[in-house]
Amino acid sequence: MKSDVVKKGATRCAHRSLFNAMGFGPEDLKKPLIGICNSFNEVIPGHIHLREITEAAKLGVAAAGGTPMEFPAIGVCDGIAMGHTGMKFSLASRELIADSIEAVATATGFDGLVLIPNCDKVVPGMLMAAARLNIPCVVVSGGPMLPGRYNGRDISVSQSFEAAGEFAAGKISEADMTAIEAAACPGCGSCAGLFTANTMNCLTEALGMGLPGNGTIPAAYTGARRQLAKRAGHVIMNLIEKDIKPRDILTEKAFENAITVDMGIGGSTNTVLHLTAIAHEAGIELPAAKFDEISRRTPYIAKLSPAGAHHMIDLNEAGGINAVMKELSKKGIIHTDAMTVVGTVEEKIANARTLRPDVIRTVEDPYRKEGGLAILSGNLCPENAVVKASAVAEDMLVYSGKAKCFSSEESAVNAIMEGQIVEGDVVVIRYEGPKGGPGMQEMLNPTAVISGRGLKVGLITDGRFSGASRGACIGHVSPEAMAGGPIALIEDGDIIDIDIPNRKLELRVSDEELAKRKAAWVKPEPKIKTGYLSRYAKLTTSASKGAVVTADCD
Repeated sequence: MKSDVVKKGATRCAHRSLFNAMGFGPEDLKKPLIGICNSFNEVIPGHIHLREITEAAKLGVAAAGGTPMEFPAIGVCDGIAMGHTGMKFSLASRELIADSIEAVATATGFDGLVLIPNCDKVVPGMLMAAARLNIPCVVVSGGPMLPGRYNGRDISVSQSFEAAGEFAAGKISEADMTAIEAAACPGCGSCAGLFTANTMNCLTEALGMGLPGNGTIPAAYTGARRQLAKRAGHVIMNLIEKDIKPRDILTEKAFENAITVDMGIGGSTNTVLHLTAIAHEAGIELPAAKFDEISRRTPYIAKLSPAGAHHMIDLNEAGGINAVMKELSKKGIIHTDAMTVVGTVEEKIANARTLRPDVIRTVEDPYRKEGGLAILSGNLCPENAVVKASAVAEDMLVYSGKAKCFSSEESAVNAIMEGQIVEGDVVVIRYEGPKGGPGMQEMLNPTAVISGRGLKVGLITDGRFSGASRGACIGHVSPEAMAGGPIALIEDGDIIDIDIPNRKLELRVSDEELAKRKAAWVKPEPKIKTGYLSRYAKLTTSASKGAVVTADCD
């Protein structure tokens, strides 16, 4: 066993003494040591209940013949961090999570890991660690939140963000806004729509690293979630016995399956960052062109909030990700021979069926013939940019407007709230990329306020968007402004052309004029010069490469 390095032989006498001090005796140390990484905390609603999930996973491990050992992982709530300096730490925390798991797992000599995340950067951070360590691992999340109810309809946190814009526009009263905020988030779990956290938990299933139901069984269904966690404990012991490691599962076929599911359900744009980063740790190159290639051939068959009215509970009732994969497999675009933690994809989806055709449409009758995300190119984004096409209104898929430029999210939000943005504009928020932000802030505040005020405008940024964002919102513009990308050279009044069907993002300025502007451009001082974010800014790659921290980054 791998854990023999910390428990076997005369030279490990002191090590065994230390295990004894924690209550792990000789019989415990004869068994495989299983790290249970619990990201419980009291600052994320998606994590507030993870102690229960962890205890169930530990029971499953013990029942299957292993010795579970719990350790923590950090996490921040993107919603609470939104709109202030805290959001700069969100994406950057992904690297801290992966690094800390690597440190604990290696220092302790674990034979395997049960990883228990739920929200945003915690899920990809744990998957990155699994790929990097390459010891048997299984992921079991905490599950999605139930939607709230307001005026007879399901709502979620995105309606709370949009309520601010509606209130500012005089569309609702302060009492209405207060009622929405009280109703939107009724209990524990990752926010109820297909935002980043739930997208990544669903894609964990599609990648093969999570059990069926991982992404869709609601957190409030405590019996079902505990059973899932107990089963994960049994699964990890089976993986150890068969010596099945993450890189046996995280193959090119697995990533293509995940991208296909992502496109089929219209997931968050953040998945482009996260899947690219996970693939990097697994030693697999995942170029942006791959996402667009798969999007072009994948029908969009499940329209969930923020693009539609359905939430994660509806997708769960409809048959979950297994049903989505079963339906997409009818077009031959799912690798059914790919391995998962519970057998092949073919075995996993064999008994799946769609129970609510109003939620999961057939491949013959999709919402759209192409997938939910689109990768754009053009003189404004020589590397690429990303848009959640499924959340863009039909009349905004092709749009041209005058640029109004801002060098921070905060200044853009203030301008929107003060009525300085009008229809026909394209809001440009720059110096918010991985290096410039630093940390690539999410732009849910400006998109929600735009939506709440009912404005038909475009928004482009070298930052990124929350999975709850909707509208003509184009993010990940690369190269970013801090690296001297064309987005840094835009001037107020320039015409920007957005053509999502043809995958184009163009600045209507000549090459000669852009060259003059580039020659005159002066790189600004970093916004943050000390601490973790300063180090992150120096070491992170472009968004087009997953915004991963590398030792050789220029």
